[in-house]
Amino acid sequence: MPELPEVESVRLGLAAHLVGRTTTAITVLHPRPVRSDPLGPDHFASLLTGRTFTEPRRRGKYLGLPFADGDAMLAHLGMSGQFRVDGPGDPLLRNTRVLFDLDDGRQLRLVDQRMFGGLALSPGGAEFPDEYAHVAPDLLEEAFDRDAVVARIRSKDSGIKRILLDQRVISGLGNIYVDESLWRAQVHYDRPGRQLTRAAAGGLLDHARNVLLEALEAGGTSFDALYVNVNGESGYFARSLHAYGREEQPCDRCGTPIRREAFMNRSSFFCPRCQRAPRKRRT
Repeated sequence: MPELPEVESVRLGLAAHLVGRTTTAITVLHPRPVRSDPLGPDHFASLLTGRTFTEPRRRGKYLGLPFADGDAMLAHLGMSGQFRVDGPGDPLLRNTRVLFDLDDGRQLRLVDQRMFGGLALSPGGAEFPDEYAHVAPDLLEEAFDRDAVVARIRSKDSGIKRILLDQRVISGLGNIYVDESLWRAQVHYDRPGRQLTRAAAGGLLDHARNVLLEALEAGGTSFDALYVNVNGESGYFARSLHAYGREEQPCDRCGTPIRREAFMNRSSFFCPRCQRAPRKRRT
């Protein structure tokens, strides 16, 4: 699933093409991405036709495309969603789901193989959608309160990775960047938040912020064609990963083979020497 750097790369690409552009027609090729509209795809298309885009916004992994009239279109890319900006005569990519004709002759296209995400209209959501009220500020926002998040981490008995993946605590982090941040901080993924000192928790957040900034500079992380930016280009931060996806490869710090363990229906990658497992908690 795209994480903060991938979604921010998409936001920046959309900002370069959409600001000031008006939708002249919308074609829904598959109903699932607009399933949030109870009246169906045609109603969704009629509601959004004639709207003028302003500067795209983002919180964590969640993308908002505000309109000049004060409403917004919310976009969650799910596991495989991507936006493309193409000419109307360009061939449609496989799994193209929604077309937005723009007043400059180009098309904004939603391409989504698995369709776990979707699009929705948020009335009055241009400034900040109510639908995102439960999502905590992310590490790159001015609203992010480092001291408050450190205190919240240290109040929890859950393992630190579970805490960092909770979008109500801190948004934008997913499996890839949490594993990378924990590797840099030399913290095991299952260490309870309560066991971290204030300095250790704060240092982990600083590492996570640096990881996000470096990944954003590289255009995000791409392991396959399911993540690209609006021009179809892949991110290349995967070349810089020290933990995620490197099972049995030597740790870049100590040479110990990276280990992979099952975690919440996914995997955790870590160095068993640099990131010592916590003692078994008593039950």
